[in-house]
Amino acid sequence: MRMANLAGRAHLVAGDRSVDVARASGGRFPADPMAVLDRWAEVVAWSRDVDVAAGAPWDPAELGAPSPRPRQVFAVASNYRDRPLVLPTPADLPVTFTKFPACVVGPYADVPLPTDTVDWEVELVVVIGRAAHRVPAAAAWDVVAGVTAGQDFSERTLQLGGPAKQFSLGKSFPAFGPTGPVLVTPDELADRDDLGLSCRVNGETVQDARTRQLIFPVAELVARLSGACALLPGDLIFTGTPGGMGMTMTPPRYLRVGDEVVSHIEGIGGLRNRCTAPDGIPLS
Repeated sequence: MRMANLAGRAHLVAGDRSVDVARASGGRFPADPMAVLDRWAEVVAWSRDVDVAAGAPWDPAELGAPSPRPRQVFAVASNYRDRPLVLPTPADLPVTFTKFPACVVGPYADVPLPTDTVDWEVELVVVIGRAAHRVPAAAAWDVVAGVTAGQDFSERTLQLGGPAKQFSLGKSFPAFGPTGPVLVTPDELADRDDLGLSCRVNGETVQDARTRQLIFPVAELVARLSGACALLPGDLIFTGTPGGMGMTMTPPRYLRVGDEVVSHIEGIGGLRNRCTAPDGIPLS
């Protein structure tokens, strides 16, 4: 099953066709994607009898974030085996921070650049489908609604420049968390633990890896995060980014106004984000 947020309403999608969940269910389920995630198991069971191919055409320009108002957004650092590490390789627990939920936007949102040191990070994003606490790794995929693509845009000066690192603030400027284009249930994927992901800046490939390179794969992340926090429907987990970030280049390379960042994950789809002039007063 693939779910899209089209103009703020939950839709099932297949190819170029879509079905409005609230209308097709005769009001049994709500239109709001967040409310649909609160009843995810019921919606998935109902969807098995829905002929999405007989639905109406849909407009990609209407796409919003699949989980537009998550209550919690977890993010993981230093979680790929192929990249130079900003932090020491984790041993028992993933290095975890948060992106504040207000930064979450849809797949084609413009991204205002607050400074000249904004970087890219393509990531697989997990969407939680039911409340969970202390879930063992063997059962972790059972609490996942699906996965989507994400960009963890990062303002490196604020994030890394001071005596105390500011990961959460540096990664939570407006539009620094685009996700989409759709939420894909794990059973749609040939191998949910081995997906290709890539990032291109102005057509140049800067990141290219596979999720099998994760140090903590999805099941381990869900288990270990839920061991500390209660996870809620619609929560997001940004699972980490592979090598190829701008700050690791020689010399470092950062985004500029007019740049286009295209992120893609196998079996899910892509994001396309244009960098724009600062929104309001730039960070000094």
